[in-house]
Amino acid sequence: METLEFVIYPDGRVVETVTGISGASCAEVTAAIEEQLGIVLNQEKTSEYYAQTQETAATAKAQTTSFSEW
Repeated sequence: METLEFVIYPDGRVVETVTGISGASCAEVTAAIEEQLGIVLNQEKTSEYYAQTQETAATAKAQTTSFSEW
């Protein structure tokens, strides 16, 4: 399940947390929101950012399998 969580502090800072989206597509999802919020001071990528999508992993497995038959 994809979720976006926003914490808005009294001084105006906003902390955004994205979960359930693998890879760099989370940046695509949040780009328009961040543009409206203002200047982004910091970004911390989580392990989900570096995770491969299942489609990519399946392709890599298929390629590896075809080479092992030589």
